[in-house]
Amino acid sequence: MAFRPKYITFDCYGTLTRFRMGDMAREMYADRIPAEHMAQFIADFSAYRLDEVLGDWKPYETVLKNAVRRLCRKWKLQYLDAEARQYYDAVPSWGPHADVPAGLAKIAREIPLVILSNASDDQIQKNVAQLGAPFHRVYTAQMAQAYKPRLQAFEYMLDSLGCNPEDVLHVSSSLRYDLMSANDIGIKNKVFVNRGHGPGCADYGYTEIADIGGLPGVVGL
Repeated sequence: MAFRPKYITFDCYGTLTRFRMGDMAREMYADRIPAEHMAQFIADFSAYRLDEVLGDWKPYETVLKNAVRRLCRKWKLQYLDAEARQYYDAVPSWGPHADVPAGLAKIAREIPLVILSNASDDQIQKNVAQLGAPFHRVYTAQMAQAYKPRLQAFEYMLDSLGCNPEDVLHVSSSLRYDLMSANDIGIKNKVFVNRGHGPGCADYGYTEIADIGGLPGVVGL
């Protein structure tokens, strides 16, 4: 990709910050879900979280509690509000993938970095502080009043930056939350960080890298 964008925009959780929802669920429900069913349980939890962000904006704590409530209903488990709250409270403590700080540091000297995250305002800054590079702007679903994959979230980011889709390079480890919508809104320059979170699809016109260490080379740095 021979392209030097005005901004490199990133998904945060999963792409930069290690996303631990599945790890937490696996630990929390180890005594209630048989090991042979745990993978499906984690997949269902992921599906309910995605479904919860597709409508009108609501606080992220509500998103998580609703997802856990629906998960427990499906698996015939008792829903405990205190357990559901643990997921929300844990998010700010999560640190970056090991490859992130060095990869970002190489880019930040040359190109402004931006985050568009589904986090709430009171969570994201603690995670960003651990990424090892300065960010020009950090936008949340709470600011946009919409969660990714809704286009409204991307519209808010582009409007706030005062730029067009062709001016940015968007980077994510998720097609469903980010790269499909980025493509729909006209962002032609995209990078898929293949962290094994879901299948790729080359028809969406992205450059694939294994981790953030490969990103400087994508923009010629």
